[in-house]
Amino acid sequence: MPFLIRTTISYDSSSGCGECHHRASLLVTMDTIFCYTDGGARGNPGPAAIGVFAVDTAGTVLLEHKETIGEATNNVAEYQAVITALRRLGEHFGETLCDHTLEFRLDSELVVKQLRGEYKVKDANLAQLHGRIKSVLAHLPLVTFSHVRREHNKEADRLVNEALDGK
Repeated sequence: MPFLIRTTISYDSSSGCGECHHRASLLVTMDTIFCYTDGGARGNPGPAAIGVFAVDTAGTVLLEHKETIGEATNNVAEYQAVITALRRLGEHFGETLCDHTLEFRLDSELVVKQLRGEYKVKDANLAQLHGRIKSVLAHLPLVTFSHVRREHNKEADRLVNEALDGK
């Protein structure tokens, strides 16, 4: 069960989600969304799927998504899961997504370190997906990526397997 995290920041909300500027005049309380993502391919490359599972600080499920994505590698599927999570959270929250801290939790250490800027992205396909994610993140005030062990990413992993099994 996630624990409660509340962060207070200042920003000018009049400019919309795309341009959150820090200012001392307006305080907004941000609630954390814990977003667990996973991607997998059987065969690597092979038939691939993604899973996204997001909860709020109270443990309320905000998003549960699974889908097959055709033939792909595990790493491509991991990136596609993050892209889908950002898109679906954006659809759900609209501009108020800026009022939340997003904490992504993935079991792919490579993807986490690439998204944090700790590792370079050398593969051209991954670089394109990495760029798509970074362009979205530029419009959000606080997003973190954490590596978790597979057993702490069970729901997203379950969704990947359900999608691959046609459930």
